[in-house]
Amino acid sequence: MSFEPLGQRVLVKRVEEEAKTASGIIIPDNAKEKPSNGKVIAISSEVEEDGLINAGDTVVFGKYSGTEITLEGSEHLVMDVDDILGILK
Repeated sequence: MSFEPLGQRVLVKRVEEEAKTASGIIIPDNAKEKPSNGKVIAISSEVEEDGLINAGDTVVFGKYSGTEITLEGSEHLVMDVDDILGILK
């Protein structure tokens, strides 16, 4: 199954952060915050025309941005382009 966002939206998969601090302390799953960056998996045709964001880009977004959906057993976010704060290069 594939998913194509509509309007000015993109499909993002969160990038998992390290489960260990720099000093070696392991952070349990229930204490970790959800990461606020992810990889763009799919973009709508409107976003593609703009050319600002491309599939494969790593983006930063707000903490409560997007709508969570599950595709093929993994969690993704569908979010408006306006919710993306920037692109990590």
